Amino acid sequence: MKTFCGRANPTTGALDWVEESEEYDYHQEIARSCYADMLHDRDRNKKYYEGIRAAVARVKARGERVIVLDIGTGTGLLSMMAITAGADFCYAVEVFKPMAEAAQCIVEKNGFSDKIKIINKHSTDVTVGPDGDMQVKANVLITELFDTELIGEGALPSYEHAHQNLMQERCEAVPHRATVYAQLVESELLWSWAQLQPVEVEGARLVPPPAMGRCAGAHAVCDIQLSQVSPASFTPLGPVCTMFTVDFSKPVSSAFQAHSSQFVAQSSGRAQAVLSWWDLDMDPTGSIVCTMAPSWTYQEPKMAPWRDHWMQSVYFLPVESQVTEGEELSLMVCHDDYSLWYSLQPRSQRGSQTEAPPSRPCCTCQAHLVWTRPRFGELNDRRRTESYVSALRSVLREDSVCLSVSDGSLLPAFAHMLGAKKVFGLENSQMSKQVIDEVLEANSMKGRVELLEIRPEQLTSNDVGGEQISVLMGEPYFSTSLLPWHSLFFWYCRTALAGLLRPDASILPRSASLHMVAVEFQDLWRIRAPCGTCEGFDVTPMDEMVQRSLDFRESREAEPHPLWEYPCRALTQSTATMTFDFTQCLPQQPISSQGLLSFIREGRCHGVALWMEYHLTDDITVSAGLNGPINEQGDCEWSRHRKQGVYFFGSPWEISGDGRAAVSYSFTFEPSLGDIRMDFSVTSQ
Repeated sequence: MKTFCGRANPTTGALDWVEESEEYDYHQEIARSCYADMLHDRDRNKKYYEGIRAAVARVKARGERVIVLDIGTGTGLLSMMAITAGADFCYAVEVFKPMAEAAQCIVEKNGFSDKIKIINKHSTDVTVGPDGDMQVKANVLITELFDTELIGEGALPSYEHAHQNLMQERCEAVPHRATVYAQLVESELLWSWAQLQPVEVEGARLVPPPAMGRCAGAHAVCDIQLSQVSPASFTPLGPVCTMFTVDFSKPVSSAFQAHSSQFVAQSSGRAQAVLSWWDLDMDPTGSIVCTMAPSWTYQEPKMAPWRDHWMQSVYFLPVESQVTEGEELSLMVCHDDYSLWYSLQPRSQRGSQTEAPPSRPCCTCQAHLVWTRPRFGELNDRRRTESYVSALRSVLREDSVCLSVSDGSLLPAFAHMLGAKKVFGLENSQMSKQVIDEVLEANSMKGRVELLEIRPEQLTSNDVGGEQISVLMGEPYFSTSLLPWHSLFFWYCRTALAGLLRPDASILPRSASLHMVAVEFQDLWRIRAPCGTCEGFDVTPMDEMVQRSLDFRESREAEPHPLWEYPCRALTQSTATMTFDFTQCLPQQPISSQGLLSFIREGRCHGVALWMEYHLTDDITVSAGLNGPINEQGDCEWSRHRKQGVYFFGSPWEISGDGRAAVSYSFTFEPSLGDIRMDFSVTSQ
């Protein structure tokens, strides 16, 4: 059997359906899973173990046999903890078949197969009775069904069903309860991810369409490593509020609910966003707590545990509003069975108790469907905009005819504001075209800038009014790009459009370069590191399964990560490894580059970070990776707008920093594929 998988095609800028072997989906799921991250989360594992011991002890103290139901068992770790703590029997439910098989191997390897039954089903399909999956109902419920938003993986419906069908009336739960916290803030940085801001160009002002400003935005939660957002980047307008709790030891409802918290504004400012996280109390007394609070809430930030499977959330309010210090406010959170959303009201305007709570926000302007949150941030980056405006200013003439090739880009508007005679823009979709058209209309540019929903190779002289293009421009940005070098689709477009360009046409950017630096990650390495033993249990079958899936393809490829969220230390200098000259057409033959990059700092090298830099002119460059020089300690500051590529080594290399070791690299750009093959090794010189 074969399976069809969607994959970005850098040569066409489209999403192609590619035929893969039937094992492909399986290996992708395993290779990209968070299981390794969870097993390395010592704080989580320790707190679960303590909570399980306490729950088993409470049931035993009542003189009852301890029957455990573990929903979403994964590796079977929590079930083995329960049996070790004294439970009599455990039913471990895992819907993902490869994981259920791995759990069976792990349970057998650790000698628990007589007391743990692996059930490869969704918990809502589990039956109880003499002929059922479970002989009897359980009296201890253990789950790990949570995501960054707490309920986004269907925790509430699963708990609801379990209490109704699989649990005894009097039962214990680990975790016992969850508490959701929220803090109202003003933040220019965070708000730049939600709404398009006005832009100043040559004394003129480009403003967003009114409909965009009225739009509540995308509903999906913005989940990030909030510890990497400096407290200097936001102003708290109120205290950290306790929004609601869920007691998992009692029947749980997945129905819509609304909760509010009243407080007095502690600062004046613009209420724009809500920062949110949650805690798990592993026991009824609240003495065993696993918290997702960001590191800056700790007295010692370095003591905060790192985890990537649970992060923190940013929710953007439907509208920005001014609040005054001392003002009484009411922050409301609503949730359905899978998601949360927030709204803010002055307490004096809360209205009657019968007033309907706000409905779940949705995008009405389409911009939030076209632009991702990092893309909003990129479009709102004033320094970046100034680079493009300065570059355009240097190449534009009064008779310039410009063509822009980038998805959902403001470059056509900038070119018009700088005095270009005529401006065209190619858009990849009707929705993207409509969003930019609305920006143009809001700024009285409709008719002066013409957007075309035409593929570059299909564009004819008639489409551009018989004009020859004097300036071909791109950021470049394409919504289908996954890895940094996928933006080389601009080169394919430039080549397809060669017949429409003047002989002396300016190409902006003139070129791009691929950069690399060998790094030691502070924490990100955990997502690819084998675990071996976890809390005394042998989980090597899980390590072996993940490695087999990585070997299927993933270990030979780079993967995208937003490195601003994952601190790392450079162990080498950064270097440009390949350059792509956009002033020339795409070559037919592969481009290769090899070299050595010496280590200059000691440390543990986990892999290589990769990014693109775009050379708009000879003296103006925009980086999609490092924002500036690496400091003496090797600390790196990364762009928040684009994901960088990360190539993890199979195992880390211990580097002495004496200059004798180096990273050997080899890159080959295949024009026929639009991708870059790469290989690395660490050598002694």
